[in-house]
Amino acid sequence: MTNNQRKLTQVEQQLVDDALKSLLYEVVVLPKPGLVDPVSSGPHPDMDVFTFIDSAISLRTYFENCAVTGTNFSGYDLTNLFQEIRLFGIKAEKTMFAATNNANTHKGAIFSLGIFVTGKAYCVSHPGDIFEIIQRMLTGLTKNDFKGLEDKPESQLTAGEKEYLKYGSKGIRGEAEAGFPTVQNIGLPALKKFSGNKNDRLLNTLLIIAEHSFDSNLVKRAGSKTIIPWVQKQIGHYFELGARTTLEGRKFLDQLNQEFLARNLSLGGSADLLILTIFMGLQNGILKG
Repeated sequence: MTNNQRKLTQVEQQLVDDALKSLLYEVVVLPKPGLVDPVSSGPHPDMDVFTFIDSAISLRTYFENCAVTGTNFSGYDLTNLFQEIRLFGIKAEKTMFAATNNANTHKGAIFSLGIFVTGKAYCVSHPGDIFEIIQRMLTGLTKNDFKGLEDKPESQLTAGEKEYLKYGSKGIRGEAEAGFPTVQNIGLPALKKFSGNKNDRLLNTLLIIAEHSFDSNLVKRAGSKTIIPWVQKQIGHYFELGARTTLEGRKFLDQLNQEFLARNLSLGGSADLLILTIFMGLQNGILKG
């Protein structure tokens, strides 16, 4: 049973199913530079595709709670709705770590995908644009979360907090607070544009997202934000070669994958945005489940 102790409606069940599909679809796409897929763990020796499956399945109750909470919320201040599901998210992280032997498979997705599931559920009884709803839910997030960071001991700072202090990057919190513009303006249009099989459509969408976003996970791994223009150049060249439709494009992507592995680089932030794009693609019929 969910936190609210009632059976899910058909709409809520579809939201939960699409959330879980999104997590599973992302991990099976291959070959993803610097990410786990069915044939490689990439630069993530503590996890494999089975770890991600275990992680995704462990989060069903979390998404059920998000869906029911979004449906039931009747207040005007949607920041209160976010605070409700944030408590569920803290518990979901513990559930995930228990399911994965302490591997961080979906911490970012717990935050972001939970917001989307909640927002879409809220929209059922309060019709509106999901991205505007999310902006209302996350109003003041970065101001509140980054308050007083300068006085916090460095040993207690998270990776996102360190990047904010060092580069001014608001990371996934800033993306969320802005209503996930990368998903709306980059990910979904790319998913609509690309043809071919589902794997190649999702792979190319991932790379377009990486080419047009500031992947904080990538910067953390590289230790410098200069990695961003380098990756953008590599991805641009991949598409110039014809992407997966040409032998040259496929060879180049394999080489890029090997370079990511050798340099211990990961597109973890872009992968989280792909998960959200998949979720919205399933919800909007752009991607068939």
